[in-house]
Amino acid sequence: MRMIDIGEVAAQTGLSPSALRYYEEIGLIASIGRKGLRRQFDSQTILQLSLIQLGRSAGFSLDDIRGMFGADGQPDLPRPEIRARADEIDRQIRDLTKLRNALRHVANCPAPSHMECPTFRRLLHIGSRRGRPVPRKRLAP
Repeated sequence: MRMIDIGEVAAQTGLSPSALRYYEEIGLIASIGRKGLRRQFDSQTILQLSLIQLGRSAGFSLDDIRGMFGADGQPDLPRPEIRARADEIDRQIRDLTKLRNALRHVANCPAPSHMECPTFRRLLHIGSRRGRPVPRKRLAP
């Protein structure tokens, strides 16, 4: 088993040493020893950190991600929750595409005043009905 110094793990993953120490503190990763005061990790930690970063990019909380690893540190990915998150991302993509198209229309609208543009007025009406966005629900652990 190859031991990797915390500095090398940080360099390979782009995470700061303080983030790595925090991840260890909350149980996402585990060091396998120390060389002086510097934590040492096994090479499997790089894979775990890649999965953690992917989970964070997908919008999962650290608590959600912690539940995606078995007791042995190996991935134990909850497929239903991942499908649900993918569905949520699809919904966000649709909503953001509509918003982008609306903004492009507003930016390029040939009407002398936006209030004279029927499309802009319809967009205002749709936006006022929508209200505030609903926060995403946390996944069960």
